[in-house]
Amino acid sequence: MARSMWKGVVSFGMVSIPVRLYVATESHSASFHQLCAEHMSRIKYRRWCQEGDHEVQYSDIVKAYEVSSDNYVVIEDSDLENLPLPTARAIEITEFVPENDIQGGLYFKSAYYVEPEEAGRKPYQLLRQALAETQMTAVAKVAFRDREHLCSLQPEDGMLLMNTLHWPDEIRSIQELKGLKAEDVTIAPRELQMAKSLVESLAEDSFDPSRYEDNYHRALMAVVEAKVAGAEVVEAPEVETAPKVMDLMEALRASVDAAKKQRPPREAPARKQAVGKKAS
Repeated sequence: MARSMWKGVVSFGMVSIPVRLYVATESHSASFHQLCAEHMSRIKYRRWCQEGDHEVQYSDIVKAYEVSSDNYVVIEDSDLENLPLPTARAIEITEFVPENDIQGGLYFKSAYYVEPEEAGRKPYQLLRQALAETQMTAVAKVAFRDREHLCSLQPEDGMLLMNTLHWPDEIRSIQELKGLKAEDVTIAPRELQMAKSLVESLAEDSFDPSRYEDNYHRALMAVVEAKVAGAEVVEAPEVETAPKVMDLMEALRASVDAAKKQRPPREAPARKQAVGKKAS
């Protein structure tokens, strides 16, 4: 069973809901180790004290905050656990906003499942159902992992999902980029129509992540398995890198045709029979 990474309450008005947080995602990326090319043994990094000129065991290392050049104050774990912050033990809901009002692409960071303790099951479901039926998202603050986080709470598969959010001052201004103004480019109506046809030919009714797989990981595992078996390393398929010079309309039309060939035919939606009086 997964271990919870935080325990506290969701503060909902005068209601406190005891909950636990669980990390909702995990990485399946392959990790590489560094080896000595001569002896093929693992490279290890030592924690070295410059002042005492000796190696330091992990258990003898303390956290410190630099208050001025080379001047530090030691911070104990108990100091962090007893910070004078209500959010250290509570997810404080401060407001509710429409469910699609937060720009997920910019603000969302990490996802966590929120599980109620036994004593909090009813108020937990009350909050979840209220959010679902009002189509609202709760905005809150919570403190863990040495910092306070802005976060959101929303219903997901019968539970509550919490996403930590970037603070406003962490979002870089788009003005830093030399953007392209829409009025600087002229789009012909036929080009736009063909581009829309391409979008429609690749459109799905909903997003289903199971349609996708990590081909990089599969290819890497093929290389690893081949090396373990003593076989030749799997060669990468040749990819045409030379740019093709094509007319924009021709490229769009070819893309639409290719998309239609790659996808199975769809059933045409049933047409509704017109309601009216039959001609006598």
